[in-house]
Order: sequence, then structure tokens, then C-alpha cells
Amino acid sequence: MKNIEEYYAPWVKGIPMYISAHIEKAWRDPSLHRMMSNENPNPPSDKVLDAMVRYAKMANRYPDQGLVVRSKIAEINGADGPQNVMIGNGSSEVYDNIFRMFIEPGQEVIQHTPCFGIYGLRGKLLGANMVSVPMVYKDKYLHYDPDAILAAITDKTKIIVVANPNNPTGNFMDPKHFVTIAETGIPFVIDEAYVEYAGLGVSQVQLTKKYKNVLITRTLSKAYGLAGMRFGYTIGAKEVIDQISGSLLPWNVGTIPMWAALAAFEDTEGLAERVKFNNEEVDFITESLSDIPGFVIFPSKANYILFDCGETGKTGKEVLAFAETKGIILRGETEKYGSNGWFRVTIGTKEENRMFVDTLREFFGMKK
Repeated sequence: MKNIEEYYAPWVKGIPMYISAHIEKAWRDPSLHRMMSNENPNPPSDKVLDAMVRYAKMANRYPDQGLVVRSKIAEINGADGPQNVMIGNGSSEVYDNIFRMFIEPGQEVIQHTPCFGIYGLRGKLLGANMVSVPMVYKDKYLHYDPDAILAAITDKTKIIVVANPNNPTGNFMDPKHFVTIAETGIPFVIDEAYVEYAGLGVSQVQLTKKYKNVLITRTLSKAYGLAGMRFGYTIGAKEVIDQISGSLLPWNVGTIPMWAALAAFEDTEGLAERVKFNNEEVDFITESLSDIPGFVIFPSKANYILFDCGETGKTGKEVLAFAETKGIILRGETEKYGSNGWFRVTIGTKEENRMFVDTLREFFGMKK
């Protein structure tokens, strides 16, 4: 008799359950300040909460396929209709559905790194080889490298994924490069999880009308502040959306998150308030730390800021450990570009952001 291990698909053997240790820590100790997971510090608006309560009372019924909320998403983005939209349990499930419709074991997914870890998690589960194309670190800035993305294409390339703005660097790629990549014809996923902070005017969603291979992905976990409700979506050509929707679990988005999402989209005032708060706080943190010698602050159009303190002689790990003594959880980053000084902060409440600034200034020996 064979051992159970011999029955696993070879490419999934040894893949562990995804656990976000810092989120687990934050839930275990609610006194800690959660400045690490790109969450929105502001709770849902009253309009969204009202929708949650209203549809919680109908939780005994199966949801429909989200026709109303998909129609709203299409309207906001200038798409023809709900047939151009697929919804999911967060954008993480959306990537999973897209990937499984294209990838066969041994094929390649190009990702521009550093980037969101979910691409690799879902790609490897399907047996894909993840091809990482690094951004260029020059003049205290991480630059996109679209030429290197194109150079990485082989006959095994099945998907190219680029985040815009990028997570964790917070910057946008020049729009002309999206056109160049789209024209390869290779399935091209543009991750716009944080685009609302800069406004939909900088979205690449219009490319979906000309290029059937382009898919735009978004989430309500960030600017809309609904990370715990798990709602994401993709926009694309009808025939492509029809095909990738074939991988959906039946009723993959529950009644409550579906109607909460609709209320969030309709509450334009609530979104505007959250965006304004976030962008002002990004500016506050950036300006407040700009005088620390050797400290690199990456300009961000999202709800997080990336730092490199390598030139100060300190490490990112040391910053994280010191911040934790003050009750603040920050996000660590891997060593890269010859520096071990990388770390990231998520925009918190006004109080938390000032606490963070004071903590860093104390750590680096700066006067208040």
C-alpha cells in the first residue's frame, strides 16, 4: 500500500498553509497598534454598517451572482455592464480564479518584484514557475523596469502581473508601458488594489476595451476599509470574464459582503473622507521623518510607506523590535539591493501615526 504522500500532486507537496504571523499577533493582543497589514484604520461608514445589518437578517438565503454590485462596478469604471465584471472573496480569490484558467504545471508567471506575495502563493499552487523581474533601485527610488519584463518573456510565459501602484513601493508605472506589455497578447493582470488613493483617473481600466488579454483587479480591503468582509473584483472583456468565471466556487461571495460592497461604492462621500485622511497622513509621516540622515523614504500613493534605513547603520529588524516595545507592529521586508534596512508602515489613526513618528525619531536619536 502506498503512503498518502505519494498521492499528492508533486507541485503542491510541502506547501504550508498561509499564515500572517503579524495579523495573528495583533488579534491575540488587541492593545497592539496594527501598522503592518495595509488595513484602513477607519471603520466602515454608517451606510455600509446599515447594509450589513439589513442583509445579515437574510443570511438564511443563498446570494445571487451579484448582478447589482457588478453593474455598479461597471458603471463606475466605464465598462459596458456586469458581463465585464467578476467578483471574488477578496482580490486573493480573484487571482486564484484567473491563474487557474491559464496556468499548467511548468509554465511561467512574470511578476515585478518586490511585489504582493499572493501572486507567488497562488501560482506555485498550480505548478507555475514564478519569474521575478526586479525593480531598479537608483537615486533613492525604486523604478519599474518594463524592458526587463518584456525581456523575461519566453514561450512558457502564461501570465504577466504588475501592481499599479506597486505594493510595497507605492509608486505608479508610466501608462505607456502598460500598452507595450498589453500588445504582447499575453494575459496581463494589472493589480490596482490601492488605485483609489490617487483616484480612478490613473487606472488602466480603459485598456480592457482594446486588449482582451488585460484584466484589472481591485479590492475593497484598502481605501474602502472592508478587509474583513473579503470583497474583490476583476474587470475585463466579456468572453474572458465568462471563461474565468467558470472557476468560481458557487456562491463564492456571501450576501452580506456583496451588499456591503454596493453600499460602499454608493457612499462616495465616505470614500473621499478616507482618501483625504490617508493622503494627508502619508504627507505628515513623510515630512516628519525627512531630516533623518541616511534614511530613505519612498514616496507613496497608497496607504503604506516603504523605508530603507541601511545607510544609517541600523537594520529593519532592529526598527521593528524597537517599535514593538512601544506597542507598534510594523511590517518587515526581506534583505534586497544590498541592504537589510527595509521595513514598511501602514497608515494608522492620527494618534498612531504621531506615535510612529516619535518612535522612529527616538530610535534614530533625533530631537523631537
